[in-house]
Order: sequence, then C-alpha cells, then structure tokens
Amino acid sequence: MQSLRVTAPAKLNIGLRVLPGTRNGYHAIESLFQMVSLFDTLVIQYGEDRRGSGKGRCIVECGSMALPETNTLTRAYDSFCALTGICADVDVGLEKHIPSGAGLGGGSSDAAAFIKALDALYETRLSSESLMRIAGEVGSDVFFFLSCDKTGSGCAVVTGRGEQVRQIAPRQNLFFVLICPKVHSSTEEAYRLIDEYFASGETQVYPELSSFEAAYQGPVQNWKFINSFTEPVTRKYPQIAEAIADLKLTGALYTQMSGSGSAVFGVFESSIAARYAASQLAQKWERTLPLFPV
Repeated sequence: MQSLRVTAPAKLNIGLRVLPGTRNGYHAIESLFQMVSLFDTLVIQYGEDRRGSGKGRCIVECGSMALPETNTLTRAYDSFCALTGICADVDVGLEKHIPSGAGLGGGSSDAAAFIKALDALYETRLSSESLMRIAGEVGSDVFFFLSCDKTGSGCAVVTGRGEQVRQIAPRQNLFFVLICPKVHSSTEEAYRLIDEYFASGETQVYPELSSFEAAYQGPVQNWKFINSFTEPVTRKYPQIAEAIADLKLTGALYTQMSGSGSAVFGVFESSIAARYAASQLAQKWERTLPLFPV
C-alpha cells in the first residue's frame, strides 16, 4: 500500500446564531467561520481500486483517543465509495491535536481532508455538487471545510444547516488565544439545552446577517457577534464562563465560545499580546494555545 499525509485545520465560530425550531431535523444557523492554526494529521495508506469486486474497507486508528466504529471518516469513505463506485482498502492513522467536543470542527475537518485526499488519490475529479452531496451525508461543518479549501479562503459566512457557504476575505491581523476547559459539551446536548432555553421564553439580540462581513473587517473591539449556545451551555458548565472571564482579564478585545463549546477564545491586539496572555493563562488552564488565521 502507498501512503499520503494530509492536515486538517480547526475552525472558530466568530459568531453563531441558532434559529429556534428545526426544519427536516436540522436547526438553521447564521455564522461566521474562521480557520485557525491548529491541525489534525491524517496518514492515509491506500490500495488499488478494485471496482466490481464488492466493497472495500476503511480502518481508522487514533492512538490518543478511542473512536466509535462509525465515525466521520468511515462515513466519508462510505459516501465517497457509494458515489464513485471505488472499491479500495484504506487505512487511516489519525493524529488528533484538535480537542474533541470543543466546538472546533475537528471531526468535520478530518472528514473533509479525507474526502479531498480520496478524490485526488483515485482521480475521481468530483464536482463541487458531488463534494457537497458527500458533505451532507457526513456532517454540517464539512460543507465549510470543503468549500473554503477550493477557494483558498479560510473565512466564510455560513447559513442554512451549514450548506450555504459564502467565502469572504480572511483577515490576517487577528491574534487568538484558545482555552479548552476540561468539559465535554456534545453537540446533541448543546442543541437540547438551546431548545430548552428558547422554550422557556428566553430571547437573544443578534447583529443582522447582512452586517457580518463589514463587522468582521472592522475594529475587533466593536464586534457585536454572539453565540446562541454560550448562555445556555455556560449555565450548565460554569467553567466555560470562567475561562471567558479570564480571557477578558488578560486583555482580550473580544471573547466568545466556539460552536457548541466547550472551547472559548479571545482576540488580542497583537501577536505579542496573544502569546503573553497564553503564557499567563496556561498557568491555570492546561489546554491554552495562541492561534492565528489560516
């Protein structure tokens, strides 16, 4: 078997509005996604295509954590093979650096990187429509990672269930500090909490979707983005609110939880300020990293 090594970046949600109610089993969102400099690595060993000889197999191994037998990579493989007719044995060694259950899109990014690798390895030259079809069968954040890779933009306004991705010019003068509290906030639980939050009569005030791009390009201290998940999730997990407060105390111009949590981040005025804040916060929060746009 031959091998290929690829990387998969994390993302932050600068802001994330979850609309009440569901359609076809999904909540609609309005969000601004930003890729950042934290990566998983996939080492893919692949054999020859054996079309007509049945279904190949995909084995995923990850030394740092136990993965369920069915995961985003196996779902991506199954969808790719069903669409293309490819039949090949593939082994994936997954090196995890993006924390699981943190709202950083690690599993979705891994799946997107795997899909792109399979498309290149087996020269299937899938159209954007075919790639999006696979994404829809794997996970909502996969749309973003596949779309942005094709354009070279690491930032986008994302709407619908996640399938509507409008790339925008990414800023390079953003300096993030990430804290990952030792809290696991599953996506399913976060959506249950937000449904209960809305059902109780709670409301939130959001900036208009049409203002997202201009606001993102403006001064960070003027950002009015919010994350719908932050309030209901931090009510259950006060450690997340504590991490946000600590980021503010170290000089962050803007703080937020990413995705459905539990990772939080602050934006700082310079690389020096971000690195200094990260060094201070690491004394209390074990998983603290300075990050930059990619």
